[in-house]
Amino acid sequence: MLERINRPEDLKQLSVQELDVLAADIRKFLIEKLSVTGGHLSSNLGVVELTIVLHYLFRSPEDKLIFDVGHQSYVHKILTGRKDRFDTLRKYKGLCGFVKSAESEHDVWEAGHSSTSLSAAMGMAMARDLKGENNRVIAVIGDGALTGGMALEAMNHIGHEKKNLLVVLNDNEMSISPNVGALHNYLNKIRTDKHYRKMKEEVEHLLKKIPAIGGTLAKTAERVKDSLKYLLVSGVLFEEFGFTYLGPIDGHDTEQLINAFKQADKTQGPVLLHVLTVKGKGYTPAEADSYAWHGASPYKIESGKMIKSVGAPMYTEVFGDTLIELAKHDSRIVAVTPAMPGGSGLLKFAEQFPDRMIDVGIAEQHAATLCAALAVEGRKPVFAVYSTFLQRAYDQVVHDICRQNLNVAFAIDRAGFVGADGETHQGVYDIAFLRSIPNMTLMMPKDENELRHMLLTATAYNDGPIAVRYPRINGTGVKLDSELKPIPIGTWETVREGDRCVIMAVGPMVQLAEEAADMLRPHGVSVRIVNARFIKPLDERMLTEIGEKRMPIVTLEEGALAGGFGSAVLEFYAQQGVYGLAIKPMAVPDYFVEHGSIKEQRAEVGLTAERVAAELQAMLLATRKQRQRA
Repeated sequence: MLERINRPEDLKQLSVQELDVLAADIRKFLIEKLSVTGGHLSSNLGVVELTIVLHYLFRSPEDKLIFDVGHQSYVHKILTGRKDRFDTLRKYKGLCGFVKSAESEHDVWEAGHSSTSLSAAMGMAMARDLKGENNRVIAVIGDGALTGGMALEAMNHIGHEKKNLLVVLNDNEMSISPNVGALHNYLNKIRTDKHYRKMKEEVEHLLKKIPAIGGTLAKTAERVKDSLKYLLVSGVLFEEFGFTYLGPIDGHDTEQLINAFKQADKTQGPVLLHVLTVKGKGYTPAEADSYAWHGASPYKIESGKMIKSVGAPMYTEVFGDTLIELAKHDSRIVAVTPAMPGGSGLLKFAEQFPDRMIDVGIAEQHAATLCAALAVEGRKPVFAVYSTFLQRAYDQVVHDICRQNLNVAFAIDRAGFVGADGETHQGVYDIAFLRSIPNMTLMMPKDENELRHMLLTATAYNDGPIAVRYPRINGTGVKLDSELKPIPIGTWETVREGDRCVIMAVGPMVQLAEEAADMLRPHGVSVRIVNARFIKPLDERMLTEIGEKRMPIVTLEEGALAGGFGSAVLEFYAQQGVYGLAIKPMAVPDYFVEHGSIKEQRAEVGLTAERVAAELQAMLLATRKQRQRA
């Protein structure tokens, strides 16, 4: 059946029974393809029927289909002419793992972060009405993303404006990790109440029989309806937001979905259709552990065993183990995460310290201010967050934490390139947006052993906010010290002596610097390598000493060039009045780097040992010529 579908129009020729056959084909296709490429398996298996019915009933791209986050858009991609490219999924220059407008006119909204779809839908609905058009606008949002403050802000506005749009609540009881919070509990109440829908229909049928004679009787009928609604209708929260609530319905029952969408399409104003789905539907390992299969690495289909590289532990794992070690000796430590206890390496911490583990759900802004208040009350909050998600809490970091100079520790995971997740998840901007904030201390380790010492430094630090950033890669395999010692704030480390030129490297770029220095050694070039482990404050003593020697300098970082570590070095020498010093910042240029392997992403922007060595040779040659002219 899937071979017959090359565009959404092909669906409209199928019967409901054939749509079910197509759903089975798509599940088989996804399971086979992702076993090779990896990707977001469980979320896509859960929306197969839902996505098919959306394209069966509506006219994409005239009708706007907006997928919150976008990682569950694989079925949408298959149905819109991209199934032949799935062998390239998440590979360099291949098919993106999220919605991507450059790929297809059917991808009308791009997102890699959650909770944006309702605001986008409202904007498109308002633009439609201003243009005098009559297309539909449909947003698909998960129950986890619905807890994001932005989604609730949008719901409030949508209910006020009463625009015609449809919100599909894809309720699978999961975002990445199990959902938390009052809204999650509320949705659970709706899911488990099997009788309320029938009662709601009976009440509305009864009220329709009341003759509307005079305003008083009409108002009485409305009051009766409201009273009964509160008693019987579990979807009242959405009704009070101004939506017509429909559901919950079985998101894997094609006929039921079709009927519900047709009913929603006939309803004026905003409609919320509550659809219950099973994450990982159709593949037993994914159904049994939808968290592990949210973002799967390549796997063996028959056994469900993931194929992972063997090597040193991930930085994330080292962080989680070290935080447990520190928390045993420091009762102030509290871990805070925005719906990422697994991804941030905190599952074992939660087992050992359940009262000191706080998962706020998808709510980064709330998490940051919560940490500020914990610090006010003498706790030591450790905010474990991906670099790309910390962007969402920028105002809270500035206003609530740094302005009050509070003792909050940031554990910034996925700092630098992230590989297959691509441009929406690259952790390359946190250096630039954090180092500009007063009171902030920012550091990055050269290896996993130094990470451990930095975590002690951060949790013992009592002079304001402090951040440790670390990458999404395996460690270097160095031996881990059993005794942890704090690192003096603002001190760098010379890891290799040299007298011809200098590389000031941040984090994993230290290893890259060593590779470049090894390439130059046969040419008689001696390179001094500096582990610039404190990005803020800088080691001004070492910078002054290096500046006096007038050696060419390359700064090396896996972060944005604009406002990054290299910029900080240039600013220092400019402020000190040091002129004529050859400095070359090497970093991520001013564009969004797309998906691929981390190695490919580094190569694209010139962060390779070969490029570093070539830059240093060119600088040395230019310096020599300049001296000869002088």
